[in-house]
Amino acid sequence: MIRAGRLNTRDCQGITRRGLLHVGGLGALNLSLADLLRARATAQDEPAPKARSVILLWLWGGPSHVDGFDPKPEAQLEYRGPYSTIETATPGISICEMFPQLAKRSSLYTVIRSMHHESNDHGIAGTISLTGSIQGAKSLGGQILPGDVLPTHGAMVSKLEGFHPQIPRFITIGKKLHQGKKFITGDEGGTFGPIHDPFRIDYTRGNGVELPNLELLDGVTADGLSHRQKLLAQLDELSRGIDRTASVARLDSFYEQAFSMLTSPDARKVYDLDDEQPATRNQYGRHRFGQSCLMARRLIEAGVRFVQVNWSAHVEPVEDGGDGGWDMHDRYFQQFQDRHSWMLDQALAGLLDDLEQRGLLEETIVVAAGEFGRTPRINAKAGRDHWNQCYSALVAGGGFRTGQIIGASDPLGEHPVTKPLTPADLFTTVLNQIGIGTTRLTTINMVPLGSLIEDLI
Repeated sequence: MIRAGRLNTRDCQGITRRGLLHVGGLGALNLSLADLLRARATAQDEPAPKARSVILLWLWGGPSHVDGFDPKPEAQLEYRGPYSTIETATPGISICEMFPQLAKRSSLYTVIRSMHHESNDHGIAGTISLTGSIQGAKSLGGQILPGDVLPTHGAMVSKLEGFHPQIPRFITIGKKLHQGKKFITGDEGGTFGPIHDPFRIDYTRGNGVELPNLELLDGVTADGLSHRQKLLAQLDELSRGIDRTASVARLDSFYEQAFSMLTSPDARKVYDLDDEQPATRNQYGRHRFGQSCLMARRLIEAGVRFVQVNWSAHVEPVEDGGDGGWDMHDRYFQQFQDRHSWMLDQALAGLLDDLEQRGLLEETIVVAAGEFGRTPRINAKAGRDHWNQCYSALVAGGGFRTGQIIGASDPLGEHPVTKPLTPADLFTTVLNQIGIGTTRLTTINMVPLGSLIEDLI
């Protein structure tokens, strides 16, 4: 079952103008990597991409690197924590014992152990990580830093690929990121404008896939929706209240086509996880994050180019009034082993296996990272605090070199000692891998904000 705003899409009871156009895209053509390569070959001075799509698993709140992919078994107890390390399938690489499934799949990914940037504030760090720049970042205390907020990485893909009524370019699974309803900047279209904001969907247990962008239009009923001309008339009436910019005006010609896709079984089928085999759903985990990762795979198959899966909307864990984020300043280890570690291990392992089995991993980049790490030293409340000075990121697929470690931290995990890298470096490399390099960026008045990670390419 799929819910659209307050309504069920199988009843087709009501949608917004923008929502209609976006939802129509998922019943569309499934572009292959070969199709993309042929299209790119016509671009002058632009190298062919080595990958087609990106899935960003956004671990909002900041997971610990020491209790994850950069364990410190030789450090004193107040640093290393209660967990042992386990050997992975790759000789010489060890990770935390709480990730046994990922340990078996180490040949499929690379771990970067030397990530860092300049802020330990969730809001600012989120903007840095999702745009590559601190411009316009808003701290959780309300301070707004100078400059215009740059577009998030998915919005760059959306802008360069151009609006397409059949294939949405950028989708986020999960609500807008916040701490205590203080929303961050940097997870939307930024200077590119709202047309390049992500189309948002969500998954909740009980309701399944929800489409919050598809809100009810007053006066649009199921009977009314069944009559195309009536729907179009209502949409035209709505459009008179919208600023008639060139971007909005060019959407008019897509009304009827989008409506046809919305009402077709193939379009709605993309959202319907009940279409998956029970064994596949179990492989990812029947929790929210696992099913969201499964939805990400379905969207990539449908032709979406960039999917961001938010672990949570709120940084705080459930016990602190959030929806399960990684910001565990106290009772860290209890929450980590009861919820976070096994969910991430199961869902990410399931995603990598599924993509590989379907022949999609080679053309799909998977990145798993948060806005920073957590303090290597355990605090007095058996928790770990914010730590931006060194943390880890996992990168898989997309033709990247895998089965390796890039960079290293010091013996306590406090600072990088080799190959310090930033979020800008990581996503400059990711975008370049899908064919968005300096040449294409300059056509939209952008430049790479970081350097290519040569060891990854």
